[in-house]
Amino acid sequence: MGREFELPQEALVDVTPEEVWQAIATGPGIDSWFMGRTEVADGVVRTAFGGGAMPDSSITAAEPPGRLAHTSAVGEDGRFVAYEFLVEGRDQGSTMVRLVTSGFLPGDDWESEYEAMSQGLAMFFATLVEYLTWFRGRTATPVTAFGPPVGDWPRAWRVLHGELGLPPHPAPGDPVKVAPAGLPPVDGVVYFANAQTVGIRTPDALLRFLQGLPGCMIAAHHVFAGDPAEEGWAAWLRHLYAD
Repeated sequence: MGREFELPQEALVDVTPEEVWQAIATGPGIDSWFMGRTEVADGVVRTAFGGGAMPDSSITAAEPPGRLAHTSAVGEDGRFVAYEFLVEGRDQGSTMVRLVTSGFLPGDDWESEYEAMSQGLAMFFATLVEYLTWFRGRTATPVTAFGPPVGDWPRAWRVLHGELGLPPHPAPGDPVKVAPAGLPPVDGVVYFANAQTVGIRTPDALLRFLQGLPGCMIAAHHVFAGDPAEEGWAAWLRHLYAD
């Protein structure tokens, strides 16, 4: 069993196609909105995340600034993920950005993996739009921190939302004002939220919390100024979910 999938996303942003290309086709650009640290070299996109590495993704089309496509190798079980960006300049200096993510998920449990992937991809694309809107031209330091294993996800989200001063179902525009122990105060606004993620914009960072596999809350932030405090975020998550 398994499933082929295709997830299209698009947004109109007030930047040039060249600025979009910088964000999607270079390591520093991708570091500022995707996940972990990324290198683009020798026709390959390589991303390290949480002490490990995602499968290399080979560039199959690079037509700056209009089209970028790359795909992972097909595994023995048929698994692969492919990304295609289409970038089109519009009137008054705006640009339409379209991302189509496709591939194949093997196994009988593909549905849970597909749900997690679709929720996460929605967050990543929203973060790309937020980066282009508020931080274009700047480079972030990516932050990745893991909490302890989570046994009850509804409770885990209630705890996080409560700590951040958010309602049970956050929505874009909700204010965030909290001072995590040992970390700089967080004073920002929700820019995206769904059942498995929440993203917060501050003046100097994009802070994201994601329901991770195999089962822990992940902080996957992009810090544009100041101390990224990666160990501080890890300690905060451990404290937040301590039994």
